Amino acid sequence: MDISAALPTFVITLREGFEAALVVGIVLACLQKANQSQLNSWVYRGIGGGIVASVMVGLLLGGILQSLNHYQTQYAPIIKEILEGLFGLIAIVMLSWMLLWMTQQAKSMKSEVEGAIKTALAQNKQAGKAIFLLVFIAVVREGFETVLFIIAKFEQGWIPTTIGAIAGLLSATLLGILLFKWGVKINLRLFFQIMGVFLLLIVGGLVISVLKHLDVAVGFVAQLNWQYGKWCFYGKDSCLLGPQVWNGSEILPDRQFPGIILKSLFGYRETLYLGQAIAYSLFILVIGGAYFQSLGGKWLGNSNKQTSVPKPNP
Repeated sequence: MDISAALPTFVITLREGFEAALVVGIVLACLQKANQSQLNSWVYRGIGGGIVASVMVGLLLGGILQSLNHYQTQYAPIIKEILEGLFGLIAIVMLSWMLLWMTQQAKSMKSEVEGAIKTALAQNKQAGKAIFLLVFIAVVREGFETVLFIIAKFEQGWIPTTIGAIAGLLSATLLGILLFKWGVKINLRLFFQIMGVFLLLIVGGLVISVLKHLDVAVGFVAQLNWQYGKWCFYGKDSCLLGPQVWNGSEILPDRQFPGIILKSLFGYRETLYLGQAIAYSLFILVIGGAYFQSLGGKWLGNSNKQTSVPKPNP
């Protein structure tokens, strides 16, 4: 089993899970402060409901891809590659948007959640349902982004990705308990900045994978119909990606250490084509530039500051 395949999933679920844990922790702290701890059960229901909904989406999408492996038709490989490329593209858009959005909204997240809790408590009998919906949406949002990423990494196998996802969620839960239950100070700004850089590079690697899936799909189409063979400008190894610009199979293979770690975390490939190199560079320049700009020149600059969170009552 290739345990290195679990690393990117671990990073994604750790970041997404901890973001959800922050929302849950703030909600619980607000309920405790308002002497409404009897509504905690609605919080836990929201967590459970969000996890179940995310898992069901993952099983549905994964089942579709699995069924294509057993469906005997000449078009099944094409559909499978297109779907994996599509899921990967959606994951890229959602994770990139989340990366930039979270950076902008981090400062106001606490006040927004507290405002939503006050509004929910004002509804009296409907307060529990409103709190459930708030937590459910928070968990589903992070869970859906994680599920899409896992589906996009479908070819790496379910066992390592499942291990990475469970380890990431457990770590995120532990951080949430340390922060809200035991009052341990965690530099949230530094944490999310570091996770943001990892996320940026991991999603950049996903860009390379998506292009490869689409290229393979076009290659299958060209094999079925000679009229589309003209789409393959550079032979059977590259239809749309252009000429090969890197071949590190002898120097740094991506199936052996340390290449396999670089592949899992940073999108390294032992063979790289011009189209992939251009797309990866553009993604890092555009999304990465927007991310660092959104930090407002505070990249690790105020790392000693501790983000304010509601403290549990003694």
